[in-house]
Amino acid sequence: METSVRVLRLLSVLQQRREWAGDELAERLDVTTRTVRNDVDRLRRLGYRIEATTGPGGGYRLGPGNALPPLVLDDDEAVAVAVGLRAAAAGSVAGIEDASLRALTKLERTLPGRLRPRVDALKSATVSAAGGGPAVDLDTLTRIASAAHGHERLRFAYAAHGGEESVRDVEPHTLVYTGRRWYLLAWDTDRRDWRTFRADRIRPLPRPDRSEAPMRFVPREPPGGDAAAHVLQGVTAAPFRYRVRVRFAAPAAVIAERSTPTSGRITDLGDDGCELATGTDSLYDLVTYLGKFEVPFTVLDPPELRDFLRDLAQRYMNATEGSGPSAGTPGRDRGR
Repeated sequence: METSVRVLRLLSVLQQRREWAGDELAERLDVTTRTVRNDVDRLRRLGYRIEATTGPGGGYRLGPGNALPPLVLDDDEAVAVAVGLRAAAAGSVAGIEDASLRALTKLERTLPGRLRPRVDALKSATVSAAGGGPAVDLDTLTRIASAAHGHERLRFAYAAHGGEESVRDVEPHTLVYTGRRWYLLAWDTDRRDWRTFRADRIRPLPRPDRSEAPMRFVPREPPGGDAAAHVLQGVTAAPFRYRVRVRFAAPAAVIAERSTPTSGRITDLGDDGCELATGTDSLYDLVTYLGKFEVPFTVLDPPELRDFLRDLAQRYMNATEGSGPSAGTPGRDRGR
């Protein structure tokens, strides 16, 4: 095997997991451990930082370098990166669209011919329907993520739903992406409780003492042990004009498959039935949404939804009988 080909294979193997023993690499590449050492030295001269440990548990680990070296991707990884970059170019993080397109252009330019049909097929056969969510500034998102990862206190100005702004000092725990919005789950040090913040409404601020040294904290266990579940529960229980409970004559798995994580809380009732708890400011929009499930349902709450469905049903009955609109039939409800 040519030395250059063998070195590239070694690089590809090193990227597959955190650490490899020398004899494992030798067996994987069908070479001697001495050849592995020589090839590791060649990679180091090319700028790759490869850490080595000695002893019975010794081995090799590909570490971070001072510059970004070329990566070796297998076929599935290359296709996944191409599709992911295309989605990021039209995603909800402001500021990465151009960088994503540049990276995608570089990747597609070097893709082997055998992979192009797979990428082109995915590109032509899929379309994103995740639009509509507010874009988050990339620097803001990075600042939040870095603080959460480093267990550093974060101070920011937060704009509430009504527009009023407050200053928060928090211990950031987790960023949660729902497919439409980014949320931060954090421990609010002033309110001594967990709070969920929309990332697009966060404006990071310097600390009052202007100190550059971060204030670190010991991470707390998130409510219920699941940060994402807590955020989703809070999002679906947001203050709406109408709080809604509907019982579906279908298993919970069926309703969950046809809904989104932020649609509401689904409770399995057994006997092939389940309950959806959600909220809305528009009964018309809610009825339109419920109809998309194509499953029989019963309204538990609120009474206004029952009345609206009765009026809507009468209007549709009038339409089938050709009697035309009658006095008192509802128009499009926009929150009533």
